Amino acid sequence: MADDTSASIIQLHQPKKKLPMSGAERARLYRLRKRTREATTELVTVPAPKTKPQLPSGASGAVVTSQLNHSLVAPVTPSRVTSRVTPSRPLASIILAISAFGLAGVGITMNGWFARSLGSSDIAGWLFLAIGVGADAAALALPACAARLWDGRQRGAALAGWVVWAMTFAFAVTAGIGFASVNISDVTLQRASRVTPAIEAARADLADAMTSRDRECAGGVGKVCRQREDTVTIRRQALDTAMHAIERTADPQTDAAMRIVTWLSSGLLRPTSDDFAMLRLTLLAILPQIGGVLLMIGRWRPAA
Repeated sequence: MADDTSASIIQLHQPKKKLPMSGAERARLYRLRKRTREATTELVTVPAPKTKPQLPSGASGAVVTSQLNHSLVAPVTPSRVTSRVTPSRPLASIILAISAFGLAGVGITMNGWFARSLGSSDIAGWLFLAIGVGADAAALALPACAARLWDGRQRGAALAGWVVWAMTFAFAVTAGIGFASVNISDVTLQRASRVTPAIEAARADLADAMTSRDRECAGGVGKVCRQREDTVTIRRQALDTAMHAIERTADPQTDAAMRIVTWLSSGLLRPTSDDFAMLRLTLLAILPQIGGVLLMIGRWRPAA
């Protein structure tokens, strides 16, 4: 009885014999493995499996095919790798930035010099200089900062920035007007006061006429004395004419601009030299203060 039980137990746990695979099954398994390797190679972002699927020894071709198909049930989609391409900075933005900093440097120098000249003492002059430099630096940086705040939907801070910029801009423009007017007037007066041969000749003729008048009019006023008075008047007018000619050539820019506009408009527009002098003064005062606006226009942000 005991022998029958042990025999039955040994018979139940007896391992199955391994069945050899046929040639068709081995070829099918090779094709499946080849397709699996090709599909894995095409997916760049998904690394190939390090270990091959374990196939039970002695499994039939249908079992092997089922297991391989089960490993390919979940389709693998390559992940989209989005690389942010940073665009190159436009050349126009670089030129605007260089122009902005150049104008800002000129404006800071002009306004600092003029502000310091307003001080009655050294300490007051240096304080005015600090105010001028600080105002110009703020006028340079505020437009770009205010525009960035506006893009960030911080409307209140952006409006406050524009208000402060308007104040600093007005201060800088007034300082620029003072600097330009002082230097232009000094140069104009220096040019107008120069002595030319024509002026020297007119002065010599006037001196001779005054000497003759004094000699003839010493004994009383008569016909010859009146003639000498008329000669003195004519010589003085000639001297004034020569001096006015020098004054006109002291500022040739305004005189040439006036004549060009008159010629282009066929005489319809006849601006005076004062009109061009005011236009030049305004431009010289405003242009050095637009550096901040140029930076705001040419500011560069990478595309999101």
